[in-house]
Amino acid sequence: MSASREKKLRQDQTASGYVDPKAEKELEKKKAEKRSNVLYSVIAVLFVLVVAASFLWRSNVISRNATALTIDGETYNAAEVNFYYQNVYRGFLQSNSYFISYLGLDTNASLKSQTVNATAASMMGVEEGSSWHDYIMDNTVKQMTMVQRGLKQAQEEGYQFPASVQEQYEDSLNSLKTSAESTGMSVKAYLQRNLGAIMTEKVYNQQVLRMLQYQAYAQSYSDSLTYTDAELEAAYQADPKAYDKAAWEYVVVSGAADSTTDADGNTVQATDEEQAAAKEAAKATAEEILAAYNSGKSLESIAGNYEKATYYNTTDATYYDGVVGNWLFDDARKDGDTEILEVGTNYYVGLFHSRGREEYKTVDIRHILITPETGTKAQGDEGYEDEQTQLKAAARTKAEEILAQWKSGEATEDSFTEDGWYKTGDLGRIDDDGFLYIIGRKKDLIITAGGKNVSPCEMEASIMTSPVVSQCVMIGDRKPFIAAIIPLDLAETNLWLESKGAEQVADLDEASKNPIVRAEVERAVNKANELASRAESIRKFEIVPDEFTEENGLVTPSMKARRQAVVEHYRTLIDKVIYVPRKPAAHAE
Repeated sequence: MSASREKKLRQDQTASGYVDPKAEKELEKKKAEKRSNVLYSVIAVLFVLVVAASFLWRSNVISRNATALTIDGETYNAAEVNFYYQNVYRGFLQSNSYFISYLGLDTNASLKSQTVNATAASMMGVEEGSSWHDYIMDNTVKQMTMVQRGLKQAQEEGYQFPASVQEQYEDSLNSLKTSAESTGMSVKAYLQRNLGAIMTEKVYNQQVLRMLQYQAYAQSYSDSLTYTDAELEAAYQADPKAYDKAAWEYVVVSGAADSTTDADGNTVQATDEEQAAAKEAAKATAEEILAAYNSGKSLESIAGNYEKATYYNTTDATYYDGVVGNWLFDDARKDGDTEILEVGTNYYVGLFHSRGREEYKTVDIRHILITPETGTKAQGDEGYEDEQTQLKAAARTKAEEILAQWKSGEATEDSFTEDGWYKTGDLGRIDDDGFLYIIGRKKDLIITAGGKNVSPCEMEASIMTSPVVSQCVMIGDRKPFIAAIIPLDLAETNLWLESKGAEQVADLDEASKNPIVRAEVERAVNKANELASRAESIRKFEIVPDEFTEENGLVTPSMKARRQAVVEHYRTLIDKVIYVPRKPAAHAE
């Protein structure tokens, strides 16, 4: 579908009240949660006021101290009710931001002047024609009731609110102050501009704290709940629809009439007659699609033949009180049932498959995660896919080796701790804040002749940050001091030399002898030595005029140096040059 067609389709959908299935599914999920969670609350996130709006609950005609609402004998003034009213409304907008236009809600107009349309009524299970103000007010009362009863229960139980509540409270007030200052207003004026002239800082602060306290208690209470299998089964039998999922295919046929453009370029909406004709055409299309399906064709293939038909397939539809929800969750529904469902100006051609209880099964497992090493090539580079294949194969091989060790039992004691953790062979350190850092591998550990344990990985990585260095391999096992073998990257070295205004080199041999390059390597080594004590520092290094490749066995497929292979390859250099044998002492005759 072209971009222009997609845009046109979205316009048609918006005008017709079409509900995107993804958004519809989210709404269905939320409704299921509402029915299954005793502590369900419409409290979203404590809002930070940003702009004044015309949709405020116009309660400023009521005296600030006059009783506006009574819940279980507890009275609330107009400012307190307005606080919750705004919280519910803004939470509703946040939760339904994706399809507000489908609901027919104008956020810039008074809620009292707007009625719930057919689409909103079908989706939310509310009465069509009722005002949006009444809908928000009903949920406001529900929220206030839950907060009041929750806090009362917390008091009766002697619940102690965690310190985090006070911290969140102070953060909220600081955010309010910052928002007010950004507009050049006092907090009082800012609140009154956004929440009406009757709002006070005292009321606002009190209700923020109450909501935070309720949320803390509700979470604590929820975490403490446990259920037997019998209780869960009883809950399911009491309301199976709240827990079931349905699998079905469907085609949505848009019945929205096309708009036109006048001579001045203005959009002209379709007339009632044109809209009626478009809806009738959509119904005819839906009937054609159903007939084609009954003749043996698939819904997916059929939908592709119609411009205003879109195919969907879902296995996790949840119940909601509407045309689609009631059809899917009819107890008489069986596999293979089909139906044309009228939803607003659209028609759904539905094919039912199954309905069943959603199960959340848990198991206790012990597992070891083996991840592929990081490659050297970026996605999109030539050879990237081949490199990733090699890295994944290497990870799989390692995983198979671990599994074989465990199954054989021969190396289990050596490979696993008593409490079941795999001995990875990694070396780490813990800082003062308790953070663990992996600094190397145990097999890479260098033990000097003086008995000093040196983990080389951090220092090697530091040296390799130099643009001219390709690899760095520290050595010194059973030797009097630590040394390093360093190959260069010819291409990067020449780029670096060029950036310094120096003449480029012809090959690695020339690069290894270049005094400017050597000075750069020495700088990198000295910087790395800052990470270590004197006994752990690199006392000597040799720049080798060679390339480390997988072919010559000096690096792994992930371009990590094979330490032992490097040591063996440069055995003569190590024994004769780096660690020069002491000359025998002269004896006087």
